[in-house]
Amino acid sequence: MALKKNLALALALGLAATALQAQDMRIGLQEDPDVLDPDQSRTFVGRIVYAALCDKLVDISPGLEIVPMLATGWDWSSDGLQLTMTLRDGVTFHDGTPFNAAAVVANIDRSQNLPESRRKSELSSVTGVEAVDDLTVRFTLGAPDATLIAQLADRAGMMVSPTAAEAAGVDFGANPVCSGPFSFVERIQQDRIVLARFADYWNADAIKLESVTFLPIPDTTVRLANLRAGDLDMLERLAATDATSVRGDADLSIAQATSLGYQGITINVANGERANSPIGQDARVRQALSVAIDRDVINQVVFEGAFAAGNQAYPPTSPWYNAAYPVPTRDVNAARALLAEAGYPDGIDITVQVANNPVQQQLMQVIQAMAGEAGIRITLEAKEFATLLSEQTAGNFIGSQVGWSGRVDPDGNIHQFMTTDGGLNDSGYSNAEVDRLLNEARTSNDIATRRALYSQASDILMADLPIIYLYHQVWIWALDSGIQGFVPYPDGMIRLQGVSMTQ
Repeated sequence: MALKKNLALALALGLAATALQAQDMRIGLQEDPDVLDPDQSRTFVGRIVYAALCDKLVDISPGLEIVPMLATGWDWSSDGLQLTMTLRDGVTFHDGTPFNAAAVVANIDRSQNLPESRRKSELSSVTGVEAVDDLTVRFTLGAPDATLIAQLADRAGMMVSPTAAEAAGVDFGANPVCSGPFSFVERIQQDRIVLARFADYWNADAIKLESVTFLPIPDTTVRLANLRAGDLDMLERLAATDATSVRGDADLSIAQATSLGYQGITINVANGERANSPIGQDARVRQALSVAIDRDVINQVVFEGAFAAGNQAYPPTSPWYNAAYPVPTRDVNAARALLAEAGYPDGIDITVQVANNPVQQQLMQVIQAMAGEAGIRITLEAKEFATLLSEQTAGNFIGSQVGWSGRVDPDGNIHQFMTTDGGLNDSGYSNAEVDRLLNEARTSNDIATRRALYSQASDILMADLPIIYLYHQVWIWALDSGIQGFVPYPDGMIRLQGVSMTQ
């Protein structure tokens, strides 16, 4: 009898341990995020971590509608110059600091005035923000801004603890304190980021997991092997070439959503000394590289037809796409003629940096071969993704293969990359007329007016090509079949509300 009791107890303890272990979701990321500070960061995978760590004033639905999060409601003044938000009651930051209107004021001030902030251009229309009362905040704008609500659905709207932010200053990212469903535990660079369930989360009933661990694994093959071996529970950006195999695996499942963003090659045209290259100084050379690329072949060879060829900041299916500039057909002779016209009849040599994952490297190897036939000899430099972005910011590049995950409002895909003072304008591109058109597009809520302004801007940008757009991807997640409740979103984020795990 004692033996049976001991066996039963051991079995119960074993099952309890298994159940507890199952509550730690392990998610494989394609890159290691940069600094975990919403004001300073810029990586896509960083935003995935933020989805668990840092709640925003508003969020989006899978259908791309703006929905409440920390703000429960909002109203615009009739002239479009004031936005009043009602805030959620009973919310606290992970350090116990209360979330209220004063916290929002402090966050917006930090985003606009922290010297290292990348959110300044996203909030440039805001001239003032005040706490009307504890749960009401009012934004005052210098001019109407149709993009502001969409900006507040992303990093510009992520609320961090004012107490922790003031104490840490520029080093806040080493120990980020927000108000999301999970709080920060530890980070080991290039190895893992660990978050633990926040017991006082305002929507705690929706959180079924005890913890979540993010593991950067750049190699897509290794990432999938780890999922199959049970060392991961989920991975983001499954390689399109592996989708068929995963669909045939009874232990795994797939979720997918069409991206809002793009992948391209950013060219250094005026960001430091390395802009002094043939491709940086002459738009005809950039045009030659663009027309030397067969985007449909890239989609078939690298992505097995799963993605969409592209040549603009928006996919061809977007209402913001300028149909006057369809995806170009490859023309090697035209590329050579453009090089000769620019004074390079014997071709040119350029260096392009690329993330150190197999998919992006294969992409650039295909482009390298295509460009070579037109006389554009490309040397590839593989780099860890955060390093690649750092080099872009510093201007230490000639060309950089990089993408953007996309935003709900069209402004989010173009303004900060193409305007003179844009927070993500790593190319250093500056054109006063483009600035005027993109700034004006922000001030109208009329879709036809905005579309006309973006079209006029594209007339200039399609000739100047500071970014050579390549394709628009589909987000593909691979999951252990025991994961339930995951909802795919077009922004590529992993929202863990309602997600549970079974063995």
